[in-house]
Formats: sequence, structure tokens, C-alpha cells
Amino acid sequence: MMHTRPISIANRVAPVLLRFTLGAAVPLLALTTAQPASAAPAKFDTEAVKKQLLSGNSEEIQKALETIKEAGAAAKPIVPTLNTVLKKGSTASLLVALIQSASKLEDPSSSSAIAPYVRHRDKAVRQAAAKALLHTKGPDAVKALRRGLRSRDPVVRGTAAGGLGTLGAKEALPDLFAAFDHRVGEAAVSIGQLCEADGCKDFLKRVGKVPFDIMTSGLDQMLFRPPASLSDDAKIGIIGKLRELGTAEAGKYLADVAERWPKDWSKRVKAALDAAVKAVGKGKSSDDDDDEDDE
Repeated sequence: MMHTRPISIANRVAPVLLRFTLGAAVPLLALTTAQPASAAPAKFDTEAVKKQLLSGNSEEIQKALETIKEAGAAAKPIVPTLNTVLKKGSTASLLVALIQSASKLEDPSSSSAIAPYVRHRDKAVRQAAAKALLHTKGPDAVKALRRGLRSRDPVVRGTAAGGLGTLGAKEALPDLFAAFDHRVGEAAVSIGQLCEADGCKDFLKRVGKVPFDIMTSGLDQMLFRPPASLSDDAKIGIIGKLRELGTAEAGKYLADVAERWPKDWSKRVKAALDAAVKAVGKGKSSDDDDDEDDE
């Protein structure tokens, strides 16, 4: 009687898997090797784009702007031409596109070309100009945005008020305070970013007179500035003013600041925060807490 050796499942399956694997590998290998190398990005042709921009033809200008957009930083050499076209003027829709292109290239030389448009009769143009100046920066941008604080357009006012702090324009503080007192709430953030000790104290005089949520947008900027930018004493003074206010919203805000206070930041300020939270929670300040602030 003949005995057959049992064939294991592994022995039966292995050849099938091998054929399947090899069969799949061949087209996969072919697919991998057939992939062409990615094409190198086209070189930005400054002269060709310049010709389009200066053509006076809106379609050609739009094509140029699309090329500039695709080129990104490589389009920097076209900035002087872009500025020339901006200074000549155009239709409102084309001006918006030109301003946005200049904004993306972020060259300070464009600020003088964009600045007059902050007062343009068309809303879309003046708003695009105000926003672009935050990117092109420089003295011309600061000057135009300071004027923008007095614009009839609330978007221009708000953009200018919020942006001057980002630009580090300390010379604009008097204008920012004037705008803030005329209910341009966005100025609070810039004031908080820029004020020196005396200016910060001046801002604090509005506590209790201006809606608290608007005030805190500026106070947050002050309290979380690095020590080199605003001293611990100035910050403790802010905390003391809020403690004197003694309202529930002041207590809630102080508790929130104490919670967010970085662990490796000033322990003096943290102690003042903790003491103020405790005092406002009681509804009044105590002598013991005052002593704790002075430590």
C-alpha cells in the first residue's frame, strides 16, 4: 500500500503567493520606473511680465499678475514696475488685484505707491490698501495708517488701529489713544503692544469707563509682554488697578491671567495675581493682601 506524504498548507499556498507576488511586482516596477522626473519650475521672465504690466491692456495685466502670483518670491524684480502701474491708477477691480500682488511681495518700496489708495472712493480699493500696508511696512505705511485711523470706513479704521502695533509704530500712540476714545476698539491691542509705563497708566484710566472686554484686549498685550518690554512693576500696577475695580468680571479676568501665566515668568507678578484673585473674591482688598503685593 502506497503512502502519500501530506502536503502542508504552507507548501500549497507558497507557490501561489510567489506567482501572485511576482505577477504584481512586474507592473509595479514598470510603473515606478516609468514615472518622469518632475519638471523644474519655469524661470520668471521679468521683461515679459514687465511688458504685460505696462501694456495698458487689462487682460494682459491680469495675466501678468497671475504669473507674479505663481512665481512668489522669484517675482521680486518686478516690484518697481508694479509700483509704477499702481501710481498711474486703473479701474477699481484691477487696482485691488495690483495692490494684493504688491502685498504678497512685501517690499517696503511699494508702501508709497499703495498709501494714497487708503483714501480711495471705492471701498474695496481702500480696504485692500490698508491691509496691504501691514505687509509692505515701512515709514510710508505707518504714515498712511495713522491717517487711516480717521477714515470714515470702519474697516480701514480697524485695520489701521490693529496694525500699527504690529508695525511697532510707537510714534502713533497719540493717534491710537484718540481713535480709542472715539470708539475704535481695535486700538486697544496696539496701545497694549506699544505703550511705555506712563502710556499704560493712561490707558488704565479708562478701566470702568470702557466695556471691559475691549479693555482686556489691550491689558492682555501689556501683561504678557516680555520683561524687557514692560517692567514687572508696571504689570503689578495693572493688576492693582483691576483689583481696585473689584468686579466679578475683573476677578474672572485676573484668575484667567493667573492660570495662563508661564511658570518660568516673574514670580512677583504671579504673587500679585494670586493675591488680587483672592482679594476680588472677597469683594474687597485686605491689608494682608496689600503686604503680599509689596513682597
